[in-house]
Amino acid sequence: MDAAPTTTHRTVAVVGASGAGKTTLTEALLHRAGAISRAGRVDDGSTVSDHEPEEVARGISLGLALGTLTWTCPDGTVSTLTLADAPGHPDFAGAVDTALSVADLALVVVSAVDGVQPGTWTAWATAEALGVPRLVVVTQEDRARADFRRVLAELRESFGEHLWPIELPLGEEQSFSSIADVLSEHALVYDDAGRHHDENLPDEVVDEEHRMHVDVTEELVSHDDEQLDAYLSGQEPAAADLERTLAREVATGEAVPVVVASGVTATGVDRLADLLCELAPAPTERDSRIVVGSGADDDGHALAVAADPSGEPLVHVFRTVADAYVGQVSMLKVLSGVVRTSDRLRNATTGSDERLHGLFRLQGKEHLPVDQLSAGEVGAVAKLAGSPSGTLLWSRTSGQARPFLPPRRQPVYAATLVPASQSDDERMSTALARLVAEDRTLVVDRVGDATVLRGLGDTHLTVAVERLARVFGVHVETGTVPVAYRETIARPTQAEGKIKKQSGGHGQFAVVQLRVGPLREGGFEFVDSVVGGAVPRHYISAVEKGARDAMEAGGPQGHPVVDLRVELYDGKSHSVDSSDMAFRTAAAVGVKAALAEAGTVLLEPVVNVNVTVPPEHQGAVLTDLSGRRGRVSATELADDGRARVVATVPEAELSRYVLDLRSLTGGRAELTMEPAGYERAPSVARA
Repeated sequence: MDAAPTTTHRTVAVVGASGAGKTTLTEALLHRAGAISRAGRVDDGSTVSDHEPEEVARGISLGLALGTLTWTCPDGTVSTLTLADAPGHPDFAGAVDTALSVADLALVVVSAVDGVQPGTWTAWATAEALGVPRLVVVTQEDRARADFRRVLAELRESFGEHLWPIELPLGEEQSFSSIADVLSEHALVYDDAGRHHDENLPDEVVDEEHRMHVDVTEELVSHDDEQLDAYLSGQEPAAADLERTLAREVATGEAVPVVVASGVTATGVDRLADLLCELAPAPTERDSRIVVGSGADDDGHALAVAADPSGEPLVHVFRTVADAYVGQVSMLKVLSGVVRTSDRLRNATTGSDERLHGLFRLQGKEHLPVDQLSAGEVGAVAKLAGSPSGTLLWSRTSGQARPFLPPRRQPVYAATLVPASQSDDERMSTALARLVAEDRTLVVDRVGDATVLRGLGDTHLTVAVERLARVFGVHVETGTVPVAYRETIARPTQAEGKIKKQSGGHGQFAVVQLRVGPLREGGFEFVDSVVGGAVPRHYISAVEKGARDAMEAGGPQGHPVVDLRVELYDGKSHSVDSSDMAFRTAAAVGVKAALAEAGTVLLEPVVNVNVTVPPEHQGAVLTDLSGRRGRVSATELADDGRARVVATVPEAELSRYVLDLRSLTGGRAELTMEPAGYERAPSVARA
């Protein structure tokens, strides 16, 4: 497959709720275009998109998959479409962000049975934030309880009146085999092979369809002075002219077309392919954005990049996946210039030098070799060792840059990882690093001695653990993340720390007099108040280190000690037997004695929780947070009309909060959580 000219290539992100029929529709498009010989089925695990064992076992998409097809439109124009099929499960929303970050158009898939779902909102909000044009396709019209008109009303109520139906199903459920083309006012009647012929509209829908036609036509011509003048003079614009005007409005976001199709019967699939080629903006019509002059997480300045094949080579590595046979596969989009096999580029984000060993397009897990990729095209390459997901490659030998990406989704669910064997323990760090390089929504950190994996939900982490075993050969057990309790001294006190040992030769001698108390500002403060040289100056730093040692070793309740002020005001030394180690040990003994004498207060970590929900769920969220010992600091109305609740909640109450919140709100809540320090725990709270 040779690289297609930039103007004929489109990248389409197929997004929407889980179960809406995205993968089935993608399969139908690939099959109808002849890119695959037969359409697979999700239930059989035979689709192009869902090819990973974890996806086949669950019957849902879990990661971003690419498919490529070539389509000839009715006017003879040949286009190449890359379909980026994204999962709808909320745990894998990061893949939706990734797909939309490289898309020329978002194909928002909505079930004619289930209507607008939480996954629809997620996809819509991300596309809107990134400025990605949208086209809505209502699928599953062949299923029982399909209702296009109800779903259209839901879509307009949810996302605005600028959603315009340009197709209407003629019959629903088992009788769905024809579509009314609102622009041309003809019926597209389909046979069992998914091909159609034109007929006149049935009498029973003529009036409804014509009302839709008039509404859409008047909306479209109002944005084109020439068409408007002709329309007002009684000239009806041709369907092709209306489509050209509609394409301009799609590109600007002023209009979102709504069409209908069935991925199972292939009714409407060929017409959908036509519209994807005709309405999706070309890469040349929409600049990409990068951030220049920064590292991966630092601020820089935004720069627009035109999709110019003659420009400087610039490549966005948007997803990496470990492959059992070729190592690492990196999916990439060429933002500018042309890249060829064996080109050498530098990663502008990580600084690594890379060689493009072999370019190819992806058809699910199948590799289709190409010699080059031009600006606007999507492909893949193997064995880029220093280019994780979300980085840039360019031909410059210096400088830093990164892609313009949606904000990183914060982890809201966590589990500890315990290696099953010593061998697993030795390889776990490397495997986790590769896993995190694939998925920006995974985070690895430490809580005490435990390795903690954080992500967007329980399924997210379960799949990650399964991939650790299958791809990297690292087997782990998961457990609950321990709450990182701390303790601090209950009141000010004085204590003596003494060490006196004599066993022949030099002994160990040091005495320190300490005042120890709570530090209201938090942290640790060491004060040297010694006068007269009772403790020689060169031992003072050893006393401070000993105090820190005691804090890290833990207080009477077994937790690290924080928020402490330690004042050294007196002591004794010996000219021969004193040493740094003696004073360090004496200071640790003194701090421990002070903690035992005054007692300690248990501190628990608290988290700032931000929940955004439809207003009808606000009361339930507030009640639930109250039951979790939450302290609500604000309730406000977000710009999109939803309610936002801000609260501070003990971390111990939040281990399953994201799962409970989804159940409480029907999956309609957005959740972010950020550490907010420590607060005094009630007497019932214990590790």
